[in-house]
Amino acid sequence: MLNLFERLRKRICNIDSSVREEFKKLYIAYKTSTNFVDIVPQKRRLRLSLNMSFSEIHDPKGICKDVTNIGRWGNGDVEFGVSSIDEIEDAMYLIQQSFNKHRDED
Repeated sequence: MLNLFERLRKRICNIDSSVREEFKKLYIAYKTSTNFVDIVPQKRRLRLSLNMSFSEIHDPKGICKDVTNIGRWGNGDVEFGVSSIDEIEDAMYLIQQSFNKHRDED
């Protein structure tokens, strides 16, 4: 999981020079003006929360879960898991959408 996290972390931090990483007690936040993705490390996967409403996400592979009104660590209504390096490209496609949304709001 650490190797997977390190690779994903590097890709997220390289999206833009404005991206900041903050280690919280239960998750790692990536933000510009506000969090756009949070990573909750778990035993068998990384759980990612995107800070946007579920209706806004373009998810052609159907990997996202609608967690609107469900209490979870992390921000946003979109959640998905990453458990292998093969899934990083799909994850980055989704994370980029959340980043673009928050960058445009600045």
